[in-house]
Amino acid sequence: MLFSLAIGILGYSYFGNLSPIDSLINASMILTGMGPVDRMTTFGGKLFASCYALYSGVAFLTSVGILLGPATHMFFKRLNME
Repeated sequence: MLFSLAIGILGYSYFGNLSPIDSLINASMILTGMGPVDRMTTFGGKLFASCYALYSGVAFLTSVGILLGPATHMFFKRLNME
């Protein structure tokens, strides 16, 4: 998650022309699914925000799948036991 947060901070700082603290809050809000705080006004900023939001959704779903995968596997394995 820190890697994903760092990507967001760097991207919002560079493409969105935001300060590091504003970039942090925007990246954090996108990663948690809450949505952006600051509006992107540049073409690059809008494009980055769109790609980062899509990436965040995929990264979140992947991490949840990795974390819950073993527990789900054990649950379904127990259902098949007699």
